[in-house]
Amino acid sequence: MNATQQAAALGQSLWLDNLSRSLIHDGELAKLIAEDGVTGVTSNPSIFQNAFATSPYYADDLARLKTTEPDPERRFEALAIPDIQAACDLLLPVYEQTGGNDGYVSLEVAPRWAYHATRTIEEGQRLSAAVNRRNLLVKVPGTPEGVAAFEALTALGINVNVTLLFSVSQTQAIFDAYLRGLSARVRAGADVRRSKAVASLFLSRVDTLVDAQLTAIGTQEALSLRGKAAVAMAREAYQHYLHTFHGPAFAELAQQGATPQYLLWASTGVKNPDYHDLLYVEPLIGPETINTLPDKTLAALRDHGQPAVRVTQGVDEARTQLAELAQLGIDMETVGNTLQADGVKSFEAAFDKLLAQTA
Repeated sequence: MNATQQAAALGQSLWLDNLSRSLIHDGELAKLIAEDGVTGVTSNPSIFQNAFATSPYYADDLARLKTTEPDPERRFEALAIPDIQAACDLLLPVYEQTGGNDGYVSLEVAPRWAYHATRTIEEGQRLSAAVNRRNLLVKVPGTPEGVAAFEALTALGINVNVTLLFSVSQTQAIFDAYLRGLSARVRAGADVRRSKAVASLFLSRVDTLVDAQLTAIGTQEALSLRGKAAVAMAREAYQHYLHTFHGPAFAELAQQGATPQYLLWASTGVKNPDYHDLLYVEPLIGPETINTLPDKTLAALRDHGQPAVRVTQGVDEARTQLAELAQLGIDMETVGNTLQADGVKSFEAAFDKLLAQTA
């Protein structure tokens, strides 16, 4: 087994943080599934913006859509949804082999609805019906309004990837919403055995912001904590996952056939060139986790990764580091809230550029 296959053997799903018509038509995605054990795909506005700009396979469809579809957003969906469907079809064997526990592709609700729960619910239902694939995850942001929408969508049987999580408390709020949504579904007499959700906790952006604050503080203690906040946060979040989904809170739902909401490590390509290129991969390998990897990071794991179960290691050290950050005046909840708001703005900007590409 190569390193990517070893990571999968240790219980971690590897999802590709990329999608384009070129990856599908040129056979690259099929190759990654077959040779590297990739078992899922995530997309977002930035990914599709890049796909439309670089792949030659959209030009004819876009030219046709410009004469038949006046709405830029519907033109975007007419280009993107066939890619999502094709990726879902490639991953359907994984979905079936894992009993619906893996093999998913994510498509995001338009970012402008991040603070509108009702519209997010409506859009989630609409996109789910439009794609019409069992192994679709609708991406919903982890804003307070997104939490409410996620709970409602779960109760309706729509499977969701909750994105833009940047703190432990944001992640726990999503876990709790999943429990409530599943419970409502059980009370309604509906089947929860095919309910699926993941919680996407973003990592590199956390270190980028915290490192800047630590550098500004400038003491030896502060500087020694650079590059450590995100992994410490992720390890603490995994402890919350274990407590929530392997404890009494989930026991009754588990008896009904419900599956836990796995943590997905997102934003795992390093942004600081001084850091090891697998900083957000190797320390967080472990069972019942997902890492969504950009192409470059997946290639690095394949080339020189050393997989081992490490997500449960160093928990005491992680908690000490988080406590030291707090003592220095760095509030990880404030960091998380800042980054979530910035993330929504970033995705909105990317979506606007995306729509401009289809105009």
